[in-house]
Amino acid sequence: MTYFTKRYHPPGTPPGTLVEQEAETKTPLKISLVDYTATEITESELTSLSECLPYLQSASNTWIHLQGDPETEQLLELGEHFGLHRLSLEDILNTGQRPKVDSTDDQLFIVMSLPVLNDSHVTIEQVSVFAGKNYVISFHRGETDPFALIRSRMHKNTNKIRSRQADYLMYTLIDAIIDEGFPVLEDFGDLIESIEEELLESPNKDTLRQLHELKRELIMLRRMLWPQRDVLNLIIRDQHPIIEAGTFVYLRDCYDHTIQIMDLVETYRDMSSSMLDIYLSSVSNRMNEVMKVLTVIATIFIPLTFITSLYGMNFSNPDSPWAMPELHWYFGYPLLWLVMIAATVGMILFFKRKDWF
Repeated sequence: MTYFTKRYHPPGTPPGTLVEQEAETKTPLKISLVDYTATEITESELTSLSECLPYLQSASNTWIHLQGDPETEQLLELGEHFGLHRLSLEDILNTGQRPKVDSTDDQLFIVMSLPVLNDSHVTIEQVSVFAGKNYVISFHRGETDPFALIRSRMHKNTNKIRSRQADYLMYTLIDAIIDEGFPVLEDFGDLIESIEEELLESPNKDTLRQLHELKRELIMLRRMLWPQRDVLNLIIRDQHPIIEAGTFVYLRDCYDHTIQIMDLVETYRDMSSSMLDIYLSSVSNRMNEVMKVLTVIATIFIPLTFITSLYGMNFSNPDSPWAMPELHWYFGYPLLWLVMIAATVGMILFFKRKDWF
């Protein structure tokens, strides 16, 4: 996970400046339009934003989704058609924003963080949503459309989205973004379980690396997902006029989901911290076991070294009363071996009795 993902203009740039940042790769922009009522639905791909103007003048609800990297001119055109504030357009162009909600008299602008898991690494992608009385405009950079399933659901005649106003579609998009955190955290749970098993069996440097990566990604995940709870809280508390009373029940359920996700994130953070302590304790215990074995071996060889060094002095003068008589014994050598073996066995039995190894 990248530590700093926000795009920004050079310091001192006037607010609301729409200058596109140079990127290594750009995803071609796809503009999807879904116009619907309770009985009819029309879905089409637009080549220009001006094609959506006839739908805005009808009584139906309109959802425009921009998938990919928009050009500055396209954002300006969209802002002119829908009355979007330039500061909001700047937040769309400069991704990596903190989740937030801005409201005007007839419009809501919401920025959310979408967690995506790629090869056991989490990336946070920005999703921006404008919601008005009869329209919703959503933005997402990247190649994968996070709302493809919602569009397919809307084609069913019994779909609840079509039977309600555009505010319910706004809730559906927010709920889909928030619920993406559950499968990501489920994968984190499996990773934590595998690391725990590895800690108990044979921890190594690779285990420590996985632990540090896990802690880092959980911290970054918490930093981007925590504000989403505040976003839902503000939407529910302010009760904007474009949101019908019946939709607040669903928004409160969505708020509960943010609390569940944050509880899981905090739990996994605590578990990763405790696993790091377990790793350090395991390494320390392993070192103690190694040192204990080495100490026992060294202790066993201390008397053996003493005996062999004592009889290695070779003071064998037969005329001296202080000479070593054992050097002239016929069975001196095997007797010395028996003494050393007996000393070794005796010490081993003593250590076993004391439960030292």
